[in-house]
Amino acid sequence: MAFLQSAPPRQPFLHAPASVLLLIAALILAHVARIAAPAPWPNEILTQFAFIPARYSAGSGGGSVLRLAMPFVSHMFLHANFVHLGINCVWLLAFGPIVARRYGTVLFLLFFAVCGVAGAATYLAFDWGSPSGVIGASGAISGLMAAGIRMYPWPGATPGRPMAPIFSPPVLLFTGIWFGTNLLFGIFGFGVGGEIQQIAWQAHLGGYFTGLISARWFEALSRRGARTPDVV
Repeated sequence: MAFLQSAPPRQPFLHAPASVLLLIAALILAHVARIAAPAPWPNEILTQFAFIPARYSAGSGGGSVLRLAMPFVSHMFLHANFVHLGINCVWLLAFGPIVARRYGTVLFLLFFAVCGVAGAATYLAFDWGSPSGVIGASGAISGLMAAGIRMYPWPGATPGRPMAPIFSPPVLLFTGIWFGTNLLFGIFGFGVGGEIQQIAWQAHLGGYFTGLISARWFEALSRRGARTPDVV
């Protein structure tokens, strides 16, 4: 009888790995800490920790190795406003879990960092010497998107295959859409100009293609040791 049947288990509000939720929390806390700091620190933090290509050009006097290396990572934890932050957090929550569950916490965070650094390096290559800086985690999240697309169990996928090949139809379709969208950003100048950019299509593409290619390498690393998903 119906009243004797046990109730189905309740699903958690956010069925996502703890590493993804903690990363989102870190992005939020970093933004709140920056905007809550007394003047002139909110703008000074952007100047010091955004990724600015001019810092790396000859004769710029960029500073120590640590000061030059830090913006490759620190720019990911800076956002212009809560809208910019919110969009990145939503995309991170959408694509982060599939990668985090597959790789485990350490490799997931390393993958995120590698894609973000690659995005900054791509931006540097396209805008060498530019005084216009870039902030935000979208380069790293673009890499998660690429990996997530390869990991998704598409209909018709061969059973037991680690992930979809780069040249499979679903991956090619999504890559073409992502490439075309960001190419429009570049053609029409979205996110270009001013001192700090929210939309850096170069960083998006750099992070995306890094994630697309390196996903298989991280897959090999993740299979070397057992891991337990940290779902909360």
